[in-house]
Amino acid sequence: MEEAKAIRLLAMDVDGVLTDGGIILGSNGEELKCFNVRDGMGLSLARQAGIRTAILTGRSSEAVRRRAEELQITYLLQGLSDKRDALQSLMVKEGFTPKETAFVGDDLNDLGPMALVGLAIAVGDAAPEVQAAAGYKCRTAGGKGAVREAVELILKAQGRWEAVVEGMKQGKKAAQ
Repeated sequence: MEEAKAIRLLAMDVDGVLTDGGIILGSNGEELKCFNVRDGMGLSLARQAGIRTAILTGRSSEAVRRRAEELQITYLLQGLSDKRDALQSLMVKEGFTPKETAFVGDDLNDLGPMALVGLAIAVGDAAPEVQAAAGYKCRTAGGKGAVREAVELILKAQGRWEAVVEGMKQGKKAAQ
């Protein structure tokens, strides 16, 4: 896919993208989320290949902060009322062009940032409007490895997938 060749920043939503959209609220107010290790592997491989990663979410969650830290996500932006404005500000501040930026989304509040980037990606079970706005539609559902699929798409388009696989054969560890 031609649009994937230029990607230097992979941004994404959390609920419905890195998770299946479920939110468990504990009796003490804690918020629990289930993340897929395949997405974690994909994000680690992206980092190792030099692609910056960003999480943009309307919610604020300690679970998301912790997962972002584990995976060494480059930019974590939580509690956003407008993901499009936040992504645009991040791109300007860090010097990413729309052509160099991809966004993975699943629901209507992701349409703004998706319209801003060179490669809009919808998870497999995204809302129909999000699928219609996407340049690439994952076969995989949110929280089930869709981000891993997006990373593989980008790295293959950039001709770097074989080197990543070879590195894994050599024993280079990637956090999951």
